[in-house]
Amino acid sequence: MNRVSPKEEQSLDRHAASTILIADDDDSLRRVLEFQLREAGYEVLTAPDGLLALDIFTGREVDCLITDLRMPGLSGLELLRRASAIHAETPVVVITAYGDVETAVDAMRAGAFDYISKPFNRDQILLTVQKALAFGQTISENRRLRRLVHERFRLENVIGTSGGMQSVLDRVERVSRSDVTVLITGESGTGKELIARGVHFNSTRANRPFIAINCAAIPETLIESELFGHKRGSFTGAIADTKGKFEEARGGTLFLDEISAMPPALQPKLLRVLQEGEIVRLGESTPRKADARIIAATNRNLLTMVTDGTFREDLYFRLAVVPIELPPLRERREDIPLLAEHFLRRASERHNRPNLQIEREVYAALSAYPWLGNVRELENTIERMVVLAKGETITVEDLPDSVRRSPGHAANLLLQLPPEGLSIERVERDIISQALEMHSGNQTHTARYLDITRSALIYRMQKYGLAVSASDEAEGGER
Repeated sequence: MNRVSPKEEQSLDRHAASTILIADDDDSLRRVLEFQLREAGYEVLTAPDGLLALDIFTGREVDCLITDLRMPGLSGLELLRRASAIHAETPVVVITAYGDVETAVDAMRAGAFDYISKPFNRDQILLTVQKALAFGQTISENRRLRRLVHERFRLENVIGTSGGMQSVLDRVERVSRSDVTVLITGESGTGKELIARGVHFNSTRANRPFIAINCAAIPETLIESELFGHKRGSFTGAIADTKGKFEEARGGTLFLDEISAMPPALQPKLLRVLQEGEIVRLGESTPRKADARIIAATNRNLLTMVTDGTFREDLYFRLAVVPIELPPLRERREDIPLLAEHFLRRASERHNRPNLQIEREVYAALSAYPWLGNVRELENTIERMVVLAKGETITVEDLPDSVRRSPGHAANLLLQLPPEGLSIERVERDIISQALEMHSGNQTHTARYLDITRSALIYRMQKYGLAVSASDEAEGGER
């Protein structure tokens, strides 16, 4: 006889608040089950038939449904199907007559978590319910995490109002609607994987796996097995048949980061996958169907590699059906304050410093710095300042020396003064004009960059004949 171990008793305690619904037309069995489950600490609801059980299930939150399969009116099998349609995450345990294997199989096919045959004892039903509840919690948590991931990678959550980033996001939105192969290029730290995930989670494949592999991080001798899988005994250490990343990503997306590091000997096999939609495991000869969308990324110029003979031209054109080039951060400086605020919120929450703010002079320094490490470097810098800041406001003194002493900082700006003299108003007009151009005409970002109020900026724009649109004036006020 199966006994409940101390460890399993602790698990039962964790489910003490769970609600169990019992549907059974056998009054005696129903009362026994109700007593046993209540004694174990569960809240128990009961119904003498399938229709009443369905009404209860529809109106109450139920953590597990236990139903006899053979009931008059609405059968247990039909109750199972309808309950699964209403709330698929609720596990269902079915009670079958002794030896009724065929009915039990039908129930499992219809989505039952498990079945238990009459007669059964207390320990059997408690262990089955315990496992069902743990399974239901796992399914609910997975769906919750999936929703969070989908929410995080919604395109509107990608930070960037600059013209360059808006062009990228427009292309991402359009390419997400199809299964076309995408090649993402850009310097290290520009967010290539973020964009790849954005394409995936805004596509029809969003509920399937997103598998990422860094081609530069895997030894050349192992990358073929990693991608395509291998047969047992195909090489030393291959102790079992193993799926590759293409099979793991079935129905979803395979992200090949640093595709430029793909060994020349393996490039023809990758080309075959793109052309034929088939893979062959290492050690096998029979092809398998591959159903994974390919998104590749690189920080190198693949066309230069094609010219050098280190990357196949036909593979390049197969990968670059739709190219997406991410601009470096120094070419979209108007996004720096927005990104800084975003990273500040995240880091403040992570390090329990919810009241931290950034003073205006810091934004000017951040906007002037070249950010050779791009968005990744900015994020790390903000997190460092959040951790080390002494007060509730991040000041210029909290900036790393490299940022504070950057030649681009306004404090270190050098002007070449002409010997014949100059017009200070002309200089001011040129500075405002260039700052507006740098920030794509966004007055709020331009005012922040120049360390003046927005109303002062509009006054100077009007003074020097720089266009102020009606929509700009309608925005009004300080930001």
